[in-house]
Amino acid sequence: MTVGEKIKALRKEYKLTQDELAKKLGVAPTAVSAWERNANKPLMDKIMVMAELFNVPFTHFFEVDEYDDTHEVKLPLYGHVSCGEGLVVFETPTEYRATPEEWIKSGEYFYVRASGDSMIGARIYDGDILFMRKQDEVENGEIAAVCLEDEIVLKRVFRTNGSFILQSENPHYPPRIYNPKTDKNIRIIGKLEKLIVEF
Repeated sequence: MTVGEKIKALRKEYKLTQDELAKKLGVAPTAVSAWERNANKPLMDKIMVMAELFNVPFTHFFEVDEYDDTHEVKLPLYGHVSCGEGLVVFETPTEYRATPEEWIKSGEYFYVRASGDSMIGARIYDGDILFMRKQDEVENGEIAAVCLEDEIVLKRVFRTNGSFILQSENPHYPPRIYNPKTDKNIRIIGKLEKLIVEF
């Protein structure tokens, strides 16, 4: 089944009209109609709401090739994430990437593309694809995607006295220190799970 067919089947199972589902999701009825026609795909935040509403795992909404023993799901790759007034907004994905289902445990996952040379010491280079688990906390020393204003940066994160220390893996870049209480437009958005190197 396509994503649209799955949404339509669940909506009918729960006896909701397109207008009623749209109202619950805070979108226009035309958006639900477009999803069900496969003219467009819902963003991840709407998928998460529908998963809770229909009591299914969020992976239910990703297309799985029934003839492929690896069972892949398609996850979004985000090119832009904004963080303002403490709110994180994921923009429309630039693409959806096939992902082995076995990589996905509990939680929500997505991809971002590495930018720059600040993490070359961790063998992360400009353009590499990063498989992330969405979460707003990480252990000290773990590599995380951090949203700063309208920019995603990848750093090792340390916490001390309530502040974030963002450490690069390149001696040319000094540590950056932020206080989440005063620096409102900073949020951890995910933990690095895997590095995808493309040749």
